[in-house]
Amino acid sequence: MNTSIKITVLLVDDHALVRRGFRRLLEDEPDIAVVGEAGDGERAIKLARELKPQVIVMDSALPGMNGLEATRKIREDRPEVSVLMLSMHSESTWVRQAIAAGAKGYILKNAINLELGSAIRRVAAGETVFDPQVEPGSTLKGERNGGLTPRELEILRFIVDGKSNKEIAAALDLSANTIAVHRANIMNALGIHKTAELVVYAIRAGLVNIP
Repeated sequence: MNTSIKITVLLVDDHALVRRGFRRLLEDEPDIAVVGEAGDGERAIKLARELKPQVIVMDSALPGMNGLEATRKIREDRPEVSVLMLSMHSESTWVRQAIAAGAKGYILKNAINLELGSAIRRVAAGETVFDPQVEPGSTLKGERNGGLTPRELEILRFIVDGKSNKEIAAALDLSANTIAVHRANIMNALGIHKTAELVVYAIRAGLVNIP
């Protein structure tokens, strides 16, 4: 590996001791350079814009604006950045929210003795990295495919069929606003933000049957 070109990293955690620990850990990695630290979401957004790091190691639980919201805003501003989310939560709902926010990886804080350097390299290379404790198919592939409610799956079939919110509402005897909320929930659950992508994903994942 060419160590003259280093992966630049921004550390985001509200505890200075944690950041110091991460920095020391990464100082031993010849191909990784910590270019900045932030203790809250607002500062993280500012530094992401100024320092343009390749990877951001982001704590999910930050004071004020949490790590999920900060990740969402940073990715809107700089879609090329890779965010590695650190969390105390192994529940699949947290993992799905992190994916929906744009995180490329999700690691549990209690397992942080795992190869942080390796995880940073992998997300920098465009891979997705998940802690072994949250990676089982039931959490991501299974729940991201089948984690929708029966009503959401029903609405998803209408969306794939090209129906508008108003048309779906009429067919199901619901309000258009209710359908809009369901549509947003479906996209958030699957980590998808465009209808065209949603349609492709739903077909490929077998969430809908195409006659």
